[in-house]
Amino acid sequence: MENKIGIIATKKLAPNQKQYLLNAGFWIMDEDFIAVKPIDFEISVTQDLLLFTSKNAVLHVLKHKEILLHSPVLCVGEKTEQLLKNNGFSVLNNQPDAEALVKIIEKKYLDKSITFFCGKDKLDTIPLFLKEKKIPHQIIEVYETLETPIKITPKMDGILFFSPSGVLSYSEENKITNEICFCIGSTTAKAVEPFTRNIIMANQPTIENVIIQCINYFKSTKND
Repeated sequence: MENKIGIIATKKLAPNQKQYLLNAGFWIMDEDFIAVKPIDFEISVTQDLLLFTSKNAVLHVLKHKEILLHSPVLCVGEKTEQLLKNNGFSVLNNQPDAEALVKIIEKKYLDKSITFFCGKDKLDTIPLFLKEKKIPHQIIEVYETLETPIKITPKMDGILFFSPSGVLSYSEENKITNEICFCIGSTTAKAVEPFTRNIIMANQPTIENVIIQCINYFKSTKND
């Protein structure tokens, strides 16, 4: 660890993702600071469109996919879109975040009804928009996020954050001081803001891009 940049990822990384950081000469810890628990739900009828804002929501409805495949989908995130397509869903539109997706709905789909599959701790962006625009909809919560805080003893140089829940869980047992915080998106970055201004946001909402931002930052500071 001596003379190496220390990085903590607040979720377990895939071997190839971890290898990117190791190849850059970093010292890595990766721990799951949140856990996902399924919520029992039933589907009696769906609306014109299905809406997903996370891979977790997709994974928790796949057991019902035979009654859902007839409905086209709107979603957030490239990985979410790919998971849907891999399971036979027709994706009409994919946007990088909820704010961008509601703009698409307002522009193209105000005459459609929507079934929104989501987590219990969903943001208000989409529910408030659907209510405000009087769009017929149903919201079905299919999972909940549980915080699993872990005390990190070594002093780290960078923290990789992938969700607001991960930020809150990390901060329960650890102080954020002068570490650089690399965030997967704007909502995660907003969750970090009360603790520090040392924030760098990915320009694409993927784990890989968070890692790239981290590597590029420390490579540039080393060269300065």
